[in-house]
Amino acid sequence: MSRKPADPPPDARASGPILTVRDLSVEYLLESGAVVAVDEVSFSLGSGEFLAVVGESGCGKSTMLFAIAQLLAPPAEVIGGSVLFNGHDMVGLTESALTAIRWKDLSVVMQSAMNALNPVKSIGAQFKDALRAHGVTAREQVAERSAQVLRMVGIDPVHLRSYPHQLSGGMRQRSMIAMALLFTPDLVIMDEPTSALDVVAQRSLMVQIKELQQEFGFAVIFVTHDMSLVSHFSDHLMVMYAGQVAEAGPTRHLFDSPAHPYTAGLMEAFPSIRGPRRPLTGIPGSPPDLARPPQGCRFAPRCPKVMDRCSAAPPGTYLVDGATVRCYLYDGSPASPANTGLAGTGLASTGLASTGLASTGLASTGLADAGPEHADLGSAP
Repeated sequence: MSRKPADPPPDARASGPILTVRDLSVEYLLESGAVVAVDEVSFSLGSGEFLAVVGESGCGKSTMLFAIAQLLAPPAEVIGGSVLFNGHDMVGLTESALTAIRWKDLSVVMQSAMNALNPVKSIGAQFKDALRAHGVTAREQVAERSAQVLRMVGIDPVHLRSYPHQLSGGMRQRSMIAMALLFTPDLVIMDEPTSALDVVAQRSLMVQIKELQQEFGFAVIFVTHDMSLVSHFSDHLMVMYAGQVAEAGPTRHLFDSPAHPYTAGLMEAFPSIRGPRRPLTGIPGSPPDLARPPQGCRFAPRCPKVMDRCSAAPPGTYLVDGATVRCYLYDGSPASPANTGLAGTGLASTGLASTGLASTGLASTGLADAGPEHADLGSAP
């Protein structure tokens, strides 16, 4: 196993990345004090790549996406780092410059289409607003392009006259994706677009997203609670915990050989349809309060492999067989397990209800459609 420092993670792809995020930090200024929800996150994304971001609720996934797209609203504020998109630092751009980039070069698909779409405007009228904002004003061009993108996502153009409440949940999400592709952008950011859909609709939507990506070559950042949903669609996987990146690397590698104890715990939190039946393994405890994060590793209070130095200072990130891991297990220094009651015991068999994962979507999302390795958690006790 190769081990060497890797902070920040290097970009190993031959072509230059279209998006480079370096040491991005976001803070919420509350009356009780400042809360750092995203803490020095770094990664890069090449053209046509699919990056999935997973983690428990409150780990900073959506906040990170909004910071990249510069859609944060008070009390959230970017307090450090850079977001280079096609050579432009998004953090330093004016609102007019951002308006020129959004929809045309970078699009965002929100978590809830019913809330993101204007309820008093038809789908066609909302498409027209986006097109006119970028100089497409001819009625024939607007109608032609609007109908074209709806067909791309499998919806009859007759629904351009429909209002959001007249569409099913799946059709609303597809309409949002169609709007995001009005100008064939370089990057599409998707914030849990399948969270309100049943397992059949989830699978269908993911297949369509992947087909569109392969056809038009845009890059995707896809946030989800359901690791299995992206296991067969994403190129790279980034696991976040308490505002930081715990592990990142090729998706298949992380599924086959998770290095961080938290990643391994997530993998153990859903069942397999192969092999002998076994109890579901959970992660004891709850994520830390980001208003008062632990002094050392943020996962240390829940970690089955915790060591004395884990509580003393935060670990750096290390390159381990092609993945970056934030864990002292891979810094090459000897250490003895701490006397916490968890060290050396393995992950406690507490069940999903006590892991904090049940409320994140992992316990209620469908896994049967992710491939032959996983079953549907909807049927799990």
